[in-house]
Amino acid sequence: MTEQVFAVIDATWPPAARSEAGGFVIREGKGGGSRVSAASRGAPWEACDLEAAIVAQRALGQSPKFQIRPGDAALDTTLEARGFVVTDPTVIYDAPIDALQGEVPPVTAFAHWPPLQIARDLWTDLGIGPARQAIMERANAPKCCILGRKTDRAAGTMFVAIHDAVAMIHALAILPEMRRMGLARAMIHEAARWAAENGAHRMMLVVTEANAEANALYRVLGLEMIGRYHYRSEAAK
Repeated sequence: MTEQVFAVIDATWPPAARSEAGGFVIREGKGGGSRVSAASRGAPWEACDLEAAIVAQRALGQSPKFQIRPGDAALDTTLEARGFVVTDPTVIYDAPIDALQGEVPPVTAFAHWPPLQIARDLWTDLGIGPARQAIMERANAPKCCILGRKTDRAAGTMFVAIHDAVAMIHALAILPEMRRMGLARAMIHEAARWAAENGAHRMMLVVTEANAEANALYRVLGLEMIGRYHYRSEAAK
C-alpha cells in the first residue's frame, strides 16, 4: 500500500523533473512546494549516497530536503544527526469512492477542465499561485478542477487527478468567510462523483497534522488515516 500511495502522489502532483543521485530520487519543484521538491529514498543508501543527494539538490538551487516515508527510520535518524529539522508532519487519508458519494445541492459544485479563470483567481488569492497551478497542468492523468459556490458566488476550488484507479485530492482551498458552511463536503462529494465516472475506486488525500479543521472534516466524511510522513529540511544558517 505504501508504494502505491506515493506513486499516486507523484503521478497526480508531479515535479517539473526527476533524476537520481546516490539511489535517491531528486525532484525539481520550481517553487511548487515540498511535495515536488523533496528527495526520497529510492534504494539502499550509504553516507556517500546521501551526500550526493544533497549536492544534487543544491545544484538545482533548492535547499536540501528529504521526504521521510514509512520504513525510513535510519534515514530520519541520520538526517537528524546532521541537523536537519522536521517540517510538515503529514497525514494520508483514504476511502472507497462509494463511501464519499453524497448529495451535491444544485449549482454548489461542478467538475471541469481546464480551470475557469475564476477558479485560478481563487487559488491565487488563497496562496496556491502559478507555481502550484503549473503542477496541475503537468499531471498527465484524468483530472479536473472542482469549483465550489456558496451564496451565489465562487467560494472554493480543488484539483483532483486519477492514477491507478485512485483519485487524489490536491489544493482544496475555500474562502475563509465561507468555511464551516458545508461547501468542502459538497465539493468532495462532487469529486467522488467525477472520479467514479472516470474509473476510480478509491480516493486519497494528504493534509498536514497542524490543519486540525481539515483533519476533523475528513474523519467525519469517513476517510481513514492509512499513514504518515514528514520532511527533514536543512536548518537555516
